[in-house]
Amino acid sequence: MTELLKKLMFTPSVSGREDKIREVIRKEIEPYATEITVDRMGNLIARKKGNGKKIMFCAHMDEIGFFVTHISSNGDIKVSPVGGINAISAAYSEVISEKGVGGIIVPSTKDAPKCEDLYIDIGAKTKKQAEKKVEIGDFFVCAPKFKRLLNNRYIGRPFDDRVGCLALIEAIKSVSSENDLYFVFSVQEEVGGRGAKPATFGIEPEIGIALDVTAVGEKGGPNDMDVLIGKGCTVKIKDPSTICNPALVKEMRAIADKEGIKYQNEMLPFGGTDASPMQIAGKGVRVGVISIPSAHIHSSCEMIDINDLKEAVKLTIALASKL
Repeated sequence: MTELLKKLMFTPSVSGREDKIREVIRKEIEPYATEITVDRMGNLIARKKGNGKKIMFCAHMDEIGFFVTHISSNGDIKVSPVGGINAISAAYSEVISEKGVGGIIVPSTKDAPKCEDLYIDIGAKTKKQAEKKVEIGDFFVCAPKFKRLLNNRYIGRPFDDRVGCLALIEAIKSVSSENDLYFVFSVQEEVGGRGAKPATFGIEPEIGIALDVTAVGEKGGPNDMDVLIGKGCTVKIKDPSTICNPALVKEMRAIADKEGIKYQNEMLPFGGTDASPMQIAGKGVRVGVISIPSAHIHSSCEMIDINDLKEAVKLTIALASKL
């Protein structure tokens, strides 16, 4: 599991540029799916055909990052943020472009920087030298990393949302169900859940389950949040973008309890997931969310407990066959 996770994390794919990660995932799941399609938005949709309930699972392939907007005369590269970038945590992070060009994010001010204050230094001395390596519209992301620490905890990026993608991959490989299952690896979640909505509209599922990371009430997280790393995956109740279907939440908990799967109840005070666009697509969908607790979300170095991810995989497989 960790080797596949590392492979996914070391394939950069900012929102709107998910081609490479889509191909990595496709090669992993092709032998196990009844059919695989890519829709007009670029969502990768794998189906395991059945005659039961139509259930859609969704994890996003994209990650936050930067698009190049301008190259200065001295070779500095101005960028525009893609997704929820925290300029303070991004400052002085190592970055890499889609072409493999390395650099560092630097703030142009000594005060608390904003995103408009950030630029990338690739070591170029002139605009002409920089233009040989970088062009307008290229993307950069924080350099991928993956390292084990104490207590089954790993640091790296982008766990958001490669862990959700991994859970879906493992579920596709393992699940046996009478239900009609759709596993969607969505695009452009970090810029407003743009991929999940048309995918849901096309599939018209009865039930939709999003898989994503969630914050924790420790390690600099919200003081009023009960979710902790190492205590299992979570079953979301609500976040600012979604109130999960109460009956479905109850079903998810009951299945987790019966299968001995460790989970926590999640009330996230900020952010959102693909459950929001899934819920309001077409005639509407009953939605729930499985989350993997993560510290330092959207920073250059996130943290998870691998056992929480394993519980998320177990719950995904259980829901696919028992809902």
